[in-house]
Amino acid sequence: MSRSRTSKAWMREHVSDHFVHRAKAEGYRSRAAFKLMEIDDKDRLICPGETIVDLGASPGGWSQVAAERLKGRGRIVALDMLEMEPLEGVDFIQGDFDEDATLEKLENLLSGGKPGLVLSDMAPNISGIPLSDQARMMHLAGLGLDFARRWLKPDGAFLVKVFQGSDFDAFVKAMRAAFAAVATRKPGASRDRSAELYLLGRGVRSRD
Repeated sequence: MSRSRTSKAWMREHVSDHFVHRAKAEGYRSRAAFKLMEIDDKDRLICPGETIVDLGASPGGWSQVAAERLKGRGRIVALDMLEMEPLEGVDFIQGDFDEDATLEKLENLLSGGKPGLVLSDMAPNISGIPLSDQARMMHLAGLGLDFARRWLKPDGAFLVKVFQGSDFDAFVKAMRAAFAAVATRKPGASRDRSAELYLLGRGVRSRD
């Protein structure tokens, strides 16, 4: 299928999407907000008083949900390559998470404080070349996992978006090596045809 036909099909789906309309009606920045809501309703990840890191945050749907559920108690540090409109209670860094300078800014902003939750909804710009897109997606997921292992509190949690495909099994193995418990989540707001899944790791294993 040509790129133009694919784009038109995506636009038709987007315009008729229940979660897109619901996000607009309820004032959320993206349909992705409902993915985090469903996962948090099940797993109770967002706890008032905690520090939360949101990787791949723009346009801010997940940070928005996290801020609401923190109820003014806690802190959110969000990061993305793209601009993000300000949100109350959210410190935002614009930069490439794959660059050391951006990671240093994030670590400096945390000031040694350990987050209780790291969220990673990072995804590459889709090229339409499956092997390339999968490799780039898993690279981003790996960066998020490395950060979570180094920075999370021992009883913290890491929620990361991945694509099913090559390297998926290897990444699940890496998650199980990093966390005491690992679960798979496919929220209702994820499109059925999408290869995306969310992996949830809880309880950081010692690196020794």
